[in-house]
Amino acid sequence: MLDFSLEGAAELSASLAALPDDLRVALAEKMDALAQDIYAQVVGVNLSGGALNTRSGVLRNSIQLRRADQDNALSVEIASDGSAPYDAIHEYGGKTAAHEIIPDKAKALAFMFNGKQAFARRVNHPGSQIPERSYLRSALADKSADIQQAIADAIAEAASRAKDGS
Repeated sequence: MLDFSLEGAAELSASLAALPDDLRVALAEKMDALAQDIYAQVVGVNLSGGALNTRSGVLRNSIQLRRADQDNALSVEIASDGSAPYDAIHEYGGKTAAHEIIPDKAKALAFMFNGKQAFARRVNHPGSQIPERSYLRSALADKSADIQQAIADAIAEAASRAKDGS
């Protein structure tokens, strides 16, 4: 899951709660547009060859965008739904444990070894060091200037309307 914090969030939340409903709707629309943009970066770029090459599409299809609006708080979450068991190791990197590989649909494993076809009933895998290939956090970092600008624009718009009394 991708989490980030905003300094002054409590003060911003209190200010937003006091805004007229039409301005809250405008802010929610900006948040939705930003979320769609980040989602497109994650799915359409980062998981389509940018950070990771697509093999089966399971990880890309696991990415969900959820929006919540309750108790005067707006939030957006872009995260894997957990259906890709390797989502976290690609995002953060890590080491897999040594393990035995056995065939589940055949009597033997088939693979290339030293340029020749080889067969085995089981293979002892020593484990792997998987490098970080961030697809979520990197999208957020890539869009951070856009996010900051959109929040600043929304606050300026709200302040301007409040000052004008509309």
